[in-house]
Amino acid sequence: MIGLARARAGGRPRSTSEAATLILECHERIRAFLATARRIADAVGAPPAQIAEAAAAVDRYFTVALPLHAEDEERSILPRLRGRDGATDAALSAMVEEHLAHQATVRALTAICAELSVGPGRLAILAPSLHATVSWLERHFADHLGGEEAVVIPAMERLLTAAEDAALAVEMRGRRGAPAAP
Repeated sequence: MIGLARARAGGRPRSTSEAATLILECHERIRAFLATARRIADAVGAPPAQIAEAAAAVDRYFTVALPLHAEDEERSILPRLRGRDGATDAALSAMVEEHLAHQATVRALTAICAELSVGPGRLAILAPSLHATVSWLERHFADHLGGEEAVVIPAMERLLTAAEDAALAVEMRGRRGAPAAP
C-alpha cells in the first residue's frame, strides 16, 4: 500500500514556542510527503487507484502547503528575527536562497505527480524521473530543514517574546484559514 507517510509522533522534540512547533510540524509533513513520493516511485505494479491517490496528495501538498510554509518563514519569521543575531541572520539568508534553489525541482515533482494522478499507468515510464527528483529533494531538504532546526527554531525560542510568538502563530494559521488556537 502506498498511502501517505505519517509524521513521526515522537520523532522530533516539541518546542515550547507555539510558532516553532507549527514549523516543526510542517517539517515533518515535508519529510512524510517526500517519503510518500519515494514509495510511489517504488510502486510499479501497485493498484492504479493507490498510485493516483498518493500522487494527487503529494502534488497537492507541494503545490499548496509548501508555498504557505515558505511564506511563513519569509514573511513572518524572517522579519521578526532579522538583525537580532549574526548567526541567525546567516541562517535566514541561507533559508531564502535554498527556497529559491529548490523551486524548479519541486515543480518537476508536482508535474510528475499530477501526471500520475490522472495516468497512474505511466508510473513505469515516469519512475526513473520520479526517483531522481525525490532523491535530490530528500538530500536538499535534509540539509535545509536540518539547518533551520539547528539555528532558526532555537532562535525563535530564544529571541521572540511570548506576544511575538503568539502573533506569529496567528499569522501562520491565518494563511491556512485555520482559527486561532484557544
